[in-house]
Amino acid sequence: MNAVLQATPANPCDHPSDIDQVISTLLRPQVAAIDAQAQYPEDVMRALGRAGAFRGAGAADHGGNGLGLPHVIDTMTAVSRECVSTGFLVWCQTACARYIDQSSNTALKARVLPRVLSGEQLVGTGLSNTIKSYDQIESYRLSARRVEGGYEINGVLPWVSNLGADHLFATGCPVVNAQAGEGPVFVLVDCAQPGFRLVECAHFMALDGTRTMACHFKDVFIADDMVLAHPAESCAYVRRIKPGMILGQMGMGLGLAEACLALMRDANRTHGHVNRYLDDQVDDLAPLLAEAQARTQALAAALHADPMADVVLPVLQTRLAGGELAMRSAHAALLHLGAKGYLMRSPAQRRLREAYFVGIVTPATKHLRKEIARLSAAQTDTQPA
Repeated sequence: MNAVLQATPANPCDHPSDIDQVISTLLRPQVAAIDAQAQYPEDVMRALGRAGAFRGAGAADHGGNGLGLPHVIDTMTAVSRECVSTGFLVWCQTACARYIDQSSNTALKARVLPRVLSGEQLVGTGLSNTIKSYDQIESYRLSARRVEGGYEINGVLPWVSNLGADHLFATGCPVVNAQAGEGPVFVLVDCAQPGFRLVECAHFMALDGTRTMACHFKDVFIADDMVLAHPAESCAYVRRIKPGMILGQMGMGLGLAEACLALMRDANRTHGHVNRYLDDQVDDLAPLLAEAQARTQALAAALHADPMADVVLPVLQTRLAGGELAMRSAHAALLHLGAKGYLMRSPAQRRLREAYFVGIVTPATKHLRKEIARLSAAQTDTQPA
């Protein structure tokens, strides 16, 4: 573990050895079943919560450890070195925790956030459609209307992960007849509430153990005490949560790339004499990984200090580089292992499938490139001639 996870914990359970022990003794034996049999590692998630793995996503007065986004990313990296499916679930849990932490709904934070940070309450993040619609990539799948005491939501939201009958998740959608200049309403949804239904999705080629479901809303009432941000405050709310949400995903890419470089080193013990003819070598990828790690930690520290820090463009650029490095490293690892890597029991073929998920999960590679181009053009337009 790196220095961030080795910092003195605010909670007696927040010690890297506890997290490492959960990974080595509980997660590692389940990785094959998680990947091949779509096994949902609920016991691992709850154990990680007890070990303090999620506490970086919240403030100390709500059960957090005060270590912030750097701790979140380091924990996710450690988990993803073993299993990106579980690393993604850690991202779902901690991303939703940050959404709650950054809300102005203090009563909701006090009531829910300590249970989320401890792993007692498992949560998902249903903001993929919200963010893509916000960035004008697709249309909103949900709509809300203001009613007495809250909002009524209808629609179908595909592909929300880390869900179950007793789970919560965050999402956002436009409100009918909202005032000019107002954004979506952001809410916390209880999967057990009336009018809400979970529906199984089609099977994926990887990450099928992440309990990814379609969410059907039929006149679902969300009370004001479950609102993360009302339309009038949601533009500022998005500005607070979006950079950290995106940067947090770097834990998956960094952990996967580390694991792939380890596979390459191992393969070179017996086949280095022929592997040296491949395009990407450990010595080519290791400096890129070190650079990505350093940039990620610097940006995470900046966002921990100020969630509104002016780092949106470098966050997008770093996240794009992280996804591309993950795919490049996994490709190189499979070629280094050769036929052994092509066996179903080999971690190399799993890593390649996991890597493409890092490239397509929201924000996907094409989404990131679109936003980078837009922001870069805007910066050019504002520079003096």
